[in-house]
Amino acid sequence: MLRMEAVTKTYNHRGPAVTVLSDVSLEIHPGDFVSIVGPSGSGKSTLLLALGGMLSPSSGIVELDGESLYELSPDQRAELRGRKIGFVFQTFNLVPYLSAVENVQVPLFLGGIIGDEQKDRAVSLLERLGLGDRLEHKPSQLSVGQQQRVALARMLANDPSIILADEPTGSLDPATSAQVMEFLVQMNQEGRTVVMVTHDPQVARRAKRTLTLENGRICNECESQAG
Repeated sequence: MLRMEAVTKTYNHRGPAVTVLSDVSLEIHPGDFVSIVGPSGSGKSTLLLALGGMLSPSSGIVELDGESLYELSPDQRAELRGRKIGFVFQTFNLVPYLSAVENVQVPLFLGGIIGDEQKDRAVSLLERLGLGDRLEHKPSQLSVGQQQRVALARMLANDPSIILADEPTGSLDPATSAQVMEFLVQMNQEGRTVVMVTHDPQVARRAKRTLTLENGRICNECESQAG
């Protein structure tokens, strides 16, 4: 289970302090599919990064399966993320000089998978996503939708139980967006927990429930069950 208790995040750069998250508390249970919506600047991406152990809060507690993430050392947090959490970003973050299959092999290598098993698993994931004929293509040789599917394959490489997706369809055409959402729904149906930031109401409706952020706070009266 993912849990936040009274989480606040404040940035203190030059000028006045800016509070991005304010006293946020929530619980996300195993197998849930939650969409997080709200206006630009409401704190959605900050919330997702804090949930995933990527951005320490100024105050409050973030727990994953009973472990307080920010009481762990950075190395312990990274190891926990590698085992349990997969990230999907709008910008894909593919390594430009690596092929599709090599990009998917990166987390497998970091996870200690070596030899034929590493490449076999990467190939299998790309084939599952319809990219069996694009294994050796560099990101620049792939369409935007194909790049996102490589990113999805890479995210699944270490078989995470939790998927955190930040605007996963934000730069995609409607047809490719629908394909990506079908894939995330399928991942959820297989038992994975999915937490997704989106600005698209149609995409948000694919989740089991929706949380609305406004000015860094969860608008409880706006929380709604998906149909």
